[in-house]
Amino acid sequence: MSTPLLFALNASRELGIHIAEHSDIELGTHEERIFEDGEYKVRPLQCVRGRHVFVLSSLYSDPDLSVNDKLCQLLMFIGALRDASAREVTLVAPYLAYARKDRRTKPRDPLSLRYLAEMLEALGTDRVVTLEVHNPAAFQNAFRCVTEHLSFSALLLQHLPFMLGQEQTIVIVSPDTGGYKRAQELRQRLEKVQTHPVGIAFVEKLRSAGELFHGRLVGDVAGATALIIDDMIVTGRTLIHAAETLKDQGATRVIAIAAHGVFHSVAKDILNTPALDRIVISNSVVPWRLDSSAVRSKIEMVDIAPFLAETLVKVFHNHSLTDWLE
Repeated sequence: MSTPLLFALNASRELGIHIAEHSDIELGTHEERIFEDGEYKVRPLQCVRGRHVFVLSSLYSDPDLSVNDKLCQLLMFIGALRDASAREVTLVAPYLAYARKDRRTKPRDPLSLRYLAEMLEALGTDRVVTLEVHNPAAFQNAFRCVTEHLSFSALLLQHLPFMLGQEQTIVIVSPDTGGYKRAQELRQRLEKVQTHPVGIAFVEKLRSAGELFHGRLVGDVAGATALIIDDMIVTGRTLIHAAETLKDQGATRVIAIAAHGVFHSVAKDILNTPALDRIVISNSVVPWRLDSSAVRSKIEMVDIAPFLAETLVKVFHNHSLTDWLE
């Protein structure tokens, strides 16, 4: 059997280097060129014939490239790999663009996640690996190729026990009713390693005339460390409302946990609210919109490189991810 090969497109190159360092998967060389008119050229610079190729590209906007720029590059590269006779192509997209748009909320709305899936599959993608999408069921149903959804809570078990220390009262909180299953999963995982029971709660999200208001807390957080779990932080408004509600109801410490720190420009406000004691995110997205000193003061970043490295090795050798992650 030929050995696997990992290509990390330039915007995700640093993460790709770290993944290669934590595995025996070779980091491939490739060329990316942007022409004067804005068109792209991207190609592998080594032989991929008959090899299982992993392509790493975290699809979020950064100061240099929009999410659509990155998507266009990715599609062109996957096509080039197929034309160069790659045996199998696995996309590794820690942050997957358009994953939140998985259903129609208004008449004639696009189903963007499904269209994304169709484009990737049309160019020859065999498998998509991603981390903590907004709706795992919708993600799995949108694709016809193999999908591997990695839960952030599985990775958190290597970090949370050290962060929580000897805390005896812990409550997992969903900031809205839609994320309750995510909170329940983290609770079940955490109870396996904690000596004390772990509670669960959620905050009702109320909107009126487009404005977000404090919702009613369902559950008890008095005297507890509350862990708010969500898939991503964009504006942070939902998070701030949930944190303030928890502090009002007697939580002694509030820690926000999200796989993806997208951080819109207005999200800097969440770093200033006293209701939030700490924010835990992964490095799936570089929080480039935030001041570096603010990030160091309140944000803790979990490195996903070792987690992804082990995932890719298991995928290549056809080992079970379910048995490993449970």
